[in-house]
Amino acid sequence: MPGVPAASIDLTSLPAEAAALIARLQQQAQAHAQELARRDREIAWANVKIDKLNFEVARLRRWKFDAKTEAMTAEQRLLFAETMIEDEASLQAQLAELQRSLPEVPKIPKAPKRHPRRQALPEHLERVEHRHEPDDTTCPTPECSRPMQRIGEDVSEKLDIIPARFFVHRHIYGKWACKCCQEIRQEPAEPDVVDGGIPASGLVAHTLISRFVDHLPYYRQEPINARSGVHTPRSTLATWGGAGGAALVPLHELQRRFILSCPVLHADETPVPLLDPGAGKTKKAYVWAWARSRHDPHPGVVYEFCLGRGSQYPVAFLGGKGPPYPEPAWNGTLITDQYAAYHAVLDAKVYPQRRSAVCAAHARRRFEELSRGGHSASAVATEALRRWARIYHAEAAFAEMGHDERRQARQGLSKSLWDEFEVWLKLQRTQVLDGSKIAEAIDYSLNAWAALTLHIDDGAVAIDNNLIERQIKPWKLGAKNWLFVGSELAGQRAAVVMSLVQSAKLNGLDPWAYLRDVLARIHSHPSHRLEELLPHRWRPS
Repeated sequence: MPGVPAASIDLTSLPAEAAALIARLQQQAQAHAQELARRDREIAWANVKIDKLNFEVARLRRWKFDAKTEAMTAEQRLLFAETMIEDEASLQAQLAELQRSLPEVPKIPKAPKRHPRRQALPEHLERVEHRHEPDDTTCPTPECSRPMQRIGEDVSEKLDIIPARFFVHRHIYGKWACKCCQEIRQEPAEPDVVDGGIPASGLVAHTLISRFVDHLPYYRQEPINARSGVHTPRSTLATWGGAGGAALVPLHELQRRFILSCPVLHADETPVPLLDPGAGKTKKAYVWAWARSRHDPHPGVVYEFCLGRGSQYPVAFLGGKGPPYPEPAWNGTLITDQYAAYHAVLDAKVYPQRRSAVCAAHARRRFEELSRGGHSASAVATEALRRWARIYHAEAAFAEMGHDERRQARQGLSKSLWDEFEVWLKLQRTQVLDGSKIAEAIDYSLNAWAALTLHIDDGAVAIDNNLIERQIKPWKLGAKNWLFVGSELAGQRAAVVMSLVQSAKLNGLDPWAYLRDVLARIHSHPSHRLEELLPHRWRPS
């Protein structure tokens, strides 16, 4: 009947043909509605994929053109998943309760505003005085012409430099003979850093520091030395560097043991190009870096040059399963960036005495990349960064504390900040679509929450892995200059030298003064006391 909805029509009261037609139309309408719903879902997923691709393209463009900001141009939509009214209400209530119970973050006094000011020249520098006095100290007034008296002086200092100055050590060994007994006495020759070579320890140290600290390849050191009138072909410099690195190998092994004696370690790895002569190109090798905790009073780092990035390398370094390191397995807390290779050395079933701590800086960076996109996800990322800032602001107040004091401070202040952050992240996760970039950033933190917050209960554990990342940077800077490692042996030698000079810098030492002294002493130093030459124990001779 006209005006009566189809759903309310009694099909049994209609002719068979009409009832069949209405039933067909209802089925078609239902199928059409299902098709529309399916297309809506496909469109939603397509939009998410487009957002992800736009995000990756924008990030690649920033890398390619070296953008100085993290500005994004790809618009992303905030897509709602299945509504969870009860869960959302519960999370909102928990969030409000935590916000009311938050203690105040202690304020760190701000440094006074800096005004441009020339710093005084260091006191330890040699002063060469130049006296400037008038030629005539008689009063210039005609009526006076009396001798003038000196009433003071003005002093100005100018900084100067003498480029690297070569000089020669002449070792003169006197010969003493007894005419009666025909005996001859003479002091034994001092051991050479380079067997039969001409460089003293200072020059070998200078060559190593120029290459591994200042990142000057041998072909650039050669003309620098030539300006002082000294001919040092790059092949000669390479010989000196090889001999110096070989002399330091025993210290590298001792440094490795020293690092493993710490119950809290930082770990990271970075690729370096390795020359592959047979293929006529380079292949990818890796440097693995291991450092004592940032809160340890005796800092140090050790590097391992490896041909790959697989789990066998950290297992060999930490596992104690035989060659090359037959010592017992290391136990403690390992701070990493969640790279899968570390899972093998942190398996609780195999190593129950080891704990995993996750770098908070890595978790924060995922929000940093999304915070300036100008789309709806950036609002969530910006709020996440604000919460990260509160956590790091509190952590800065604990920097100079001891382990126990830091743990208590974290329990009293940081824990509530982390608890609130967790509830907030869970709430936001219910409001974003699976597969979106903001969902990935949230999941990265929530999935590793126990490891991310492990430092709250242990004052010896750092909040992030920034310490080891700073020790990785010299390798990246070096690779830009020497371009590639010539051989596996050269990579291992570089790891030996870099382990010692970077540890020397961590201990506030001048790396050149340290290497010069160590290279001069290592051949004659008692082998059972070689630990005295490690950076954290070294004292000038």
